[in-house]
Amino acid sequence: MTNARERAIALRGLCRKLRAIHRLELDVEGRFPDGPAILVANHLGYLDPVAIGALRACMPIAKREVGTWPVIGGRADELGVAFVERGSGSSGARVLKRALEVLAAGVSILNFPEGTTTHGDSVLPFRRGIFGLARHANVPVVPIRLAFEDRSMCWVGDETFLPHYLRFAGRPSTRMQVRIGAPLDRPDLDADALAQLARLRILEMR
Repeated sequence: MTNARERAIALRGLCRKLRAIHRLELDVEGRFPDGPAILVANHLGYLDPVAIGALRACMPIAKREVGTWPVIGGRADELGVAFVERGSGSSGARVLKRALEVLAAGVSILNFPEGTTTHGDSVLPFRRGIFGLARHANVPVVPIRLAFEDRSMCWVGDETFLPHYLRFAGRPSTRMQVRIGAPLDRPDLDADALAQLARLRILEMR
């Protein structure tokens, strides 16, 4: 994928603009490794990829519905976001193949392996797929812990996107904590064990 890096850099620029427009303030601890990696984080809502994407050029993996959202969805596809159809094995396989090509181009992959959002009080079990990719591509996994200062900014349950977004957009500012853990470079672990270790590291970053 010859333009993977250019797309990732353009997406980072968009995330930085969105962060500035919406006054999303990030308290960042830790740093990303220099080379490509699998970035995995707990999932609080639609602001998560904006926050991480503003800090690191990467290719996020997102559910197909994100492409239909206002503000975020319009340019996501052209900027390289990989959309996966839930419940479709062929869609998942295509996304993992594309992610492998992007990693080979030197670009990190962003994934939220819980598969759904929470308030961040706990971390749901991680799906193993992305960790198998880390083993196959021989790249480290970077655990990231996200937390909002105001828990009402978590987008969970049956709340629809637009009312929550309008509430967020009307705030003077929103503060989010981003804790970046040490890279997990463990070729001795299979995908399941690596997923469990990454989840444990995120739980420890309170």
